[in-house]
Amino acid sequence: MFRENGLLCSHTSLSLLSEDAYDLSNETKVSASSNGPQEQEPLFHHYCNDCLACSTLDRNVPLEVLEPLTQQQAEYLLALETPKERLEEFIQPKNLKQAEDLVQGCEVRVEQNGEWLKGVVRYIGRLKEPVIDPIAGVYFGVELQGEDRGKGENDGTYRLKTFFTCQKNCGIFAPFNRINPVHTKPSGLCHASLSGLPETPIEKFSVGDRVVYFIGSEHRHGMVVKLDEEKGTVLISTERDENGRDGGETVVSVKYVYKEDDLNKDETERMDTSESPEIAVALGSNAGISKNSMVEVNLGKGPAYGTVRWIGCLPGKPELMAGLELEEDCGVNDGTFKNHRFFTCPPKRGLFVKLTSCQPDARFLGGHFSHDGVGASAVQDSVPPIRSEDVLKVLTGRMKGIQGHCNSCYMDSALFSLFSCSSVLDSLLFKVTKQNEEPIQKTLRRDIVCPLRSEGFVANRSVMKLRQQLQDRGHSPSYTTDEKDPEEFLTLIMQDILSLEPPLKLQTFGGKVESSYFYQIFVDYNNSLVLPTVQQLLEQSFYNSGLRLAEVPSCLILTMPRSGKKFKMFSKIIPSLELDITALLSNGPQQCVVCGQLAHVECTECFGDPVFSSTGFKLFCDTCSAQVHLHPCRQFHKPTTLGLPEGFLPAHIPREKLELFAVLCIETSHYVSFVKHGPKTADWIFFDSMADRMGDQDGYNVPQVKECPEVVRYLTMPLAELAAQVPREMEGVAKRLFCDGYMYMYRSPSMALYR
Repeated sequence: MFRENGLLCSHTSLSLLSEDAYDLSNETKVSASSNGPQEQEPLFHHYCNDCLACSTLDRNVPLEVLEPLTQQQAEYLLALETPKERLEEFIQPKNLKQAEDLVQGCEVRVEQNGEWLKGVVRYIGRLKEPVIDPIAGVYFGVELQGEDRGKGENDGTYRLKTFFTCQKNCGIFAPFNRINPVHTKPSGLCHASLSGLPETPIEKFSVGDRVVYFIGSEHRHGMVVKLDEEKGTVLISTERDENGRDGGETVVSVKYVYKEDDLNKDETERMDTSESPEIAVALGSNAGISKNSMVEVNLGKGPAYGTVRWIGCLPGKPELMAGLELEEDCGVNDGTFKNHRFFTCPPKRGLFVKLTSCQPDARFLGGHFSHDGVGASAVQDSVPPIRSEDVLKVLTGRMKGIQGHCNSCYMDSALFSLFSCSSVLDSLLFKVTKQNEEPIQKTLRRDIVCPLRSEGFVANRSVMKLRQQLQDRGHSPSYTTDEKDPEEFLTLIMQDILSLEPPLKLQTFGGKVESSYFYQIFVDYNNSLVLPTVQQLLEQSFYNSGLRLAEVPSCLILTMPRSGKKFKMFSKIIPSLELDITALLSNGPQQCVVCGQLAHVECTECFGDPVFSSTGFKLFCDTCSAQVHLHPCRQFHKPTTLGLPEGFLPAHIPREKLELFAVLCIETSHYVSFVKHGPKTADWIFFDSMADRMGDQDGYNVPQVKECPEVVRYLTMPLAELAAQVPREMEGVAKRLFCDGYMYMYRSPSMALYR
């Protein structure tokens, strides 16, 4: 039975008349059993078997001219205006097949008035419900992007009904034949490595995998951020988006995504023997070495360090060989051997050696690790901070610290500063927390802090995993792409997720106590400080704000003052290695700034008077106060009496001091950090999660930790000489510490998880 509408609908399938049933040249319907054309009728409509009784234009059509049609295909075709368009799209199904792979979030090009505009799919569905028929046309709602914004027709609303939300004239509703996906299946000619390479099932991908996806014949690189098995899509974090902007995300059908490792393989590499049992026999005691292991080999000029990228047999060589990507330019190739590629690395970084010549990298304690952040041994759940005497051996060098990726430097620097050599906030890692927050805590402890302390390296996939978990919790829709402030990230971790008790208790002059995780220093714009120390800035800020410390904090994190749009109020700030907070305590014994005996009064009006001491707060015993205030300039001051703790004996007046353990610095939106890892003045290391980069879009960032002995020279330099230093002429990285300091981290030496 064939109805006028041409699209057959039954309880099990939909069907379409085959091309043989039509004469497309004159749009005349032809019966397969007739000898000529019948009357002209519309070519392509749909109907339901339940409605056959209502039809007055039924036709008998042989079954062999019908072809199956899925409901999804039928709904897409019904969005087209004419029967001819529908049939042509069915006969040439390229657009239809591409449309079937599209989901919300996919990047597309949409045709509008003859122009192809860039956008993102925000809606797929009907614009109106069918009245009689069981199905209706399905359209794509697209939000225009970039320079094409404003070229649309609506804001996601159609006939007063909102299907998605966007800015005015940034929305378009279009049928599938006006939509072209940005990411498409590459042709066999665009990448030789695709020959014979099957599609990768979505379950084979993991968050953090390096992947390649395609825009036409152009391939791009990124990292897996999220997998949607139901939709069959992969959310990919890119180093640069289509417009060259740093940090972006794109949703791509899994059909168009390949693992970098698979794509770089050729036929020889696909036949490698990295999983072969012969390797264990060949390696003997070094059987733990595998692909991505960190190893060392002895060359003529000494040991060279690198990562195993390939294991197998080279043409003409029966023994097992390892293809290494070296850390330095001391190799001989880029992963090729006799014009045959086995892996990919920068020029002069590739080297093929006998597998038995490789030894586990001796710089790492407790065995090897891979760039994937997966160690050879069992996952460690508790590792103490790196001891000062072990820092140079474990933590310094290239590919050390936390590897940066896609605007992660704020997080990399904050985590490195807090956890590499200090345990002051380790309670975050072990405290009892809500069940739904445990995965975040476990990622922080097992995937970041423990590898950092035991191996000296954390791969970027581990930090991306944490960023994705934070984003999935709904705290921010851009945690995997955009740069944040370190205090925003730390507040989220400490307060919103792991509910850590705030370490800072501040008391106002009125006696009210408030809790905080940080203290933002505020200084009068017209202050007299030229080359301030952190000690002076803290005292000045407490004085201006009328604050005191209600108790000694275990951790004090200070952020430096800002001045409007000008980021830095001071050209240089001297980091105080010790912070004397005795005078900042609201209830504690104080020393007289003149004689050193027990103080009884404080004079806030003497705060800025430099005659008595370099510290801001002026505390006096009764005798010294009387003498000081005999001076005509001070005789009208009104000192206030200090309280003493109950039962205090004035035999000894303790000084409460905090020690500096890290400084975060920022210059042109890039965060780095300095860590004070020991008691000596020279015990400083400098960390940059993106110190170097290997490759371009298909490459990776190289983190680096290095000693910075030049810092000592400036810390011990006379103030007048230090003030005269031109920042760009300062030695090494010292300029970053003195001129770009943003967040200073102090701890109480008497409070630590590991002693």
